[in-house]
Amino acid sequence: MNWITNYVRPTINSLFSRREVPENLWTKCPECGTMLFHRELTDNLNVCTNCDHHMAISARERLMSIFDGGVFVEVAVPEPVADPLHFRDQKKYTDRIKDARKKTGEKDAMLVAEGDMGRTPVVVAVQDFSFMGGSMSMYVGNAIVAAAERAIALGRPLILFSAAGGARMQEGILGLMQMPRTTIAVQMLKEAGLPYVVVLTHPTTGGVTASYAMLGDVQIAEPNALIGFAGARVIEQTIGEKLPEGFQRAEYLLDHGMLDRVTKRTDLKDELTTILRMLMGLEAPIKGDLPAPEIVAEAVEEAPKETPAKDAK
Repeated sequence: MNWITNYVRPTINSLFSRREVPENLWTKCPECGTMLFHRELTDNLNVCTNCDHHMAISARERLMSIFDGGVFVEVAVPEPVADPLHFRDQKKYTDRIKDARKKTGEKDAMLVAEGDMGRTPVVVAVQDFSFMGGSMSMYVGNAIVAAAERAIALGRPLILFSAAGGARMQEGILGLMQMPRTTIAVQMLKEAGLPYVVVLTHPTTGGVTASYAMLGDVQIAEPNALIGFAGARVIEQTIGEKLPEGFQRAEYLLDHGMLDRVTKRTDLKDELTTILRMLMGLEAPIKGDLPAPEIVAEAVEEAPKETPAKDAK
């Protein structure tokens, strides 16, 4: 009887009462090792609440964090010719595109959207590093041109979030041609007198850094973002010298005049709103709403009126 009571019954109860716990409820910070609850991490825009380490965030999540209420309208991007070079390495380029689309749910490495940010109408282009390393392709070039043309048509500023490992090798020279092409798109904005603000995120390297990512009227970066053209090891081998600590990190570039600001992700929306409204000659952003004048007037009318005291004789 003891065997049944002490072993069999608890075993049966544990089998029926056991609940499966999802494995993705917690995320370990790669910088400090803190275990972060997924909802807390999401609410903080994938920034560690312990050490402020900025983890990766998808392009669509970025758009939702920037626009008021997470509401935006996507801008259509013309589809380029698929696999113009018929490129194949270990697998076909078309197969790599299919795999990346299945993994991310996006068409390519850049999203373009329009909406209000802090009640300021803007156009935003976001590069998605999870799509083939955010590589600069013909589609990305089309997206930047479409974003610039839409911003000019609406008279809105353009914000671009960069994140890339460089040009897409499967498109060869056609991918590299997006460097001058996107530079012309940025020039179109400047000729129209519209602000172009770039937010460099981790990592921004290669031909992207050598073109549209460093042409902003204001250059902002997220903390500790890797920003550069060639890799640190290549530079060391070329110049034959040891590079300083923190080389090609956002804080180093800020100290050496390559950036205007290094801003936490959680503070970006407010800072971008302030900068753009200043550049556009608009009033300062509203931080909070006061009651409408009509409500205040009705409240005064309904309040009991005090009768003035008679003068003492």
